[in-house]
Amino acid sequence: RYVVLTAKHHEGFTNWGSPVSWNWNSLDTGPHRDLVGELGQALRESNIHYGLYHSLLEWFHPLYLADKESGFKTQNFVFKKTMPELYDLVLKYKPDLIWSDGDWEAPDSYWNSTSFLAWLYNDSPVKDTVVVNDRWGRNCSCHHGGYYNCADKYRPGTLPAHKWEMCSSIDKLSWGYRSSMNLSELMDVESIIEELVQTVSFGGNYLLNVGPTKEGVIVPIFQERLLALGRWLDTNGEAIYESKPWRVQMENRTDRVWYTSKGPAVYAIFLIWPQDNVLELSSPLPSQATQVTMLGLAGTLKWQESPGGGLLVTLPCVLPSALPPQPGWTVKLEGVK
Repeated sequence: RYVVLTAKHHEGFTNWGSPVSWNWNSLDTGPHRDLVGELGQALRESNIHYGLYHSLLEWFHPLYLADKESGFKTQNFVFKKTMPELYDLVLKYKPDLIWSDGDWEAPDSYWNSTSFLAWLYNDSPVKDTVVVNDRWGRNCSCHHGGYYNCADKYRPGTLPAHKWEMCSSIDKLSWGYRSSMNLSELMDVESIIEELVQTVSFGGNYLLNVGPTKEGVIVPIFQERLLALGRWLDTNGEAIYESKPWRVQMENRTDRVWYTSKGPAVYAIFLIWPQDNVLELSSPLPSQATQVTMLGLAGTLKWQESPGGGLLVTLPCVLPSALPPQPGWTVKLEGVK
């Protein structure tokens, strides 16, 4: 339940009236609007957390290129451009999350990251609420940060010990908008939901990117993907939002059943409907108090203990119209270990 806007990418154009980006910002040119401020207000009215992406480096800025030429022994770009912008974003817009990027060419000591983060967490107006990622200097990723990104489209093979986020993009070839993109180059809804379920089962957050056009429009194909994901979450969100990893992340015999938990409830999310309408779950240990339901359908489901341990859940035999076609369903297990 958070949105991250690119306040400034590596080319340096700022989507707010940055005082250190004269004539290269969304107030002085283009839409002549404060996009960071407008989106923030809209999100807060919708009770959605607001994150801001900010690139530390700028590919073409003369001061950055000069610092780079010196082997990053000078910090003119940092003190005249990067840091003033970061402080301005925090003081003006009070974001819930700062998604830092563009850190990989220089160490954190060049970026002055530790000084900024100390202020952010101790003295800033968002010190008690703000969250940051792990891109604050070369070799910082996956080691330091409120949560880890580690790498774009990062997928851990085991349950990480630290909170993390998987950032992915509907366009498999780009984070920005491409007018030349083909349908085959976009993630389909099934792939998006599979990525989401895998990520949440391993305790991660899922951040899904779309690139708007230069006019700020989210094109229909991206809208269709996002709305389909929203419909799936309308039914299955109980197993996703505020959930935690269970003792088992997935069934060993298949990667098509994933688990999450919330309090005493365990959720088994399966991505392929079994042909015989019987869902085999070998990991949960049932008891006399075990009750099985399906998100989106009323009533309980019949189950029996599997001969080899676990449960055999009899799924509903319903007309297709009663169960909307979707890539993935969730059974809620109560009274299991």
